[in-house]
Amino acid sequence: MCGIAGRILNTPGQIGADLLALMDAQMHRGSDSTGFALYGIPVERGYLVRAMSPKRSSLSADLEEFRATLKAHGSDFLEDPTWDNAETQHASVRMVIDEPKNLAAWVRDADTFSDHLEVQSVGKSLEIIKDLGSASDVAEKHGVQDFVGTHGLGHARLATESSVSPTASHPFWARPFPDVAIVHNGQITNYFLSRNRLERKGYRFMTENDSELLAVWISDRMSQGMTQAAALRQTITEIDGVFTFLISDLQSMGFVKDRWAMKPLVAVEENGNLAVATEEQAVRTIYTDEMEIANYDGPSLSRTWEIGAQRRAA
Repeated sequence: MCGIAGRILNTPGQIGADLLALMDAQMHRGSDSTGFALYGIPVERGYLVRAMSPKRSSLSADLEEFRATLKAHGSDFLEDPTWDNAETQHASVRMVIDEPKNLAAWVRDADTFSDHLEVQSVGKSLEIIKDLGSASDVAEKHGVQDFVGTHGLGHARLATESSVSPTASHPFWARPFPDVAIVHNGQITNYFLSRNRLERKGYRFMTENDSELLAVWISDRMSQGMTQAAALRQTITEIDGVFTFLISDLQSMGFVKDRWAMKPLVAVEENGNLAVATEEQAVRTIYTDEMEIANYDGPSLSRTWEIGAQRRAA
């Protein structure tokens, strides 16, 4: 069932508010959890890190241990970590860290501490914010509506497989590739075979959610020199299932619909701006005047939209 959305702005603006509107309009598609992958102004030094603590009461001590893994890899906090002040047991933590000597090696070590503090995203610009509840619930708790940036993704989840928890929610980060996120509507039927192949190459997965697999699968191919557009096209023939997904990084946002095209997707493009969602009534919350709407209803579709260089450098 799930609802997905993407938004690109021609210049930095209220990307959080727009994604909230897109997801509020699709709340009926799933309110087990809601998540946002937000791309703000890139940091000049280091990486932005978003992490989830399952036990707020031990967070201060856990952050000290987490810091030790950073120092072991030549890194440290560049700013004091911050976290939400909600009354839930779990807490969403935001950090800015210096660049580790080897990002992938640090992520592997940090993941051994994931039962205390699980990394949700790493990037120059990307911040993944996700939690239990509706879009409005999550946005109010984490201040999503005030986020300024250039582009982003949203997801409303109706859980059919894997656990219902903040860490099992969408979007997913393409561990350990910085600034890559994915949202997905559908099911991958050759999930275990594909996951096993990636694990033999050294990749690690934090959930049993097939959407996490897709992000790493595509990023792995791009790390071998394949363009995003080519990697997206390849999923149509090599990934089995019924699916539509959106994937984003600093430079681009793309989508794929499987060969049967059973999961809907519509989009409006105007002067370098983009709104894309599972349902037409969602994009019409952004474009209220009469607009030409692209309905991607054909089989085996893929497309990539570029994020303008002037926006990435802003």
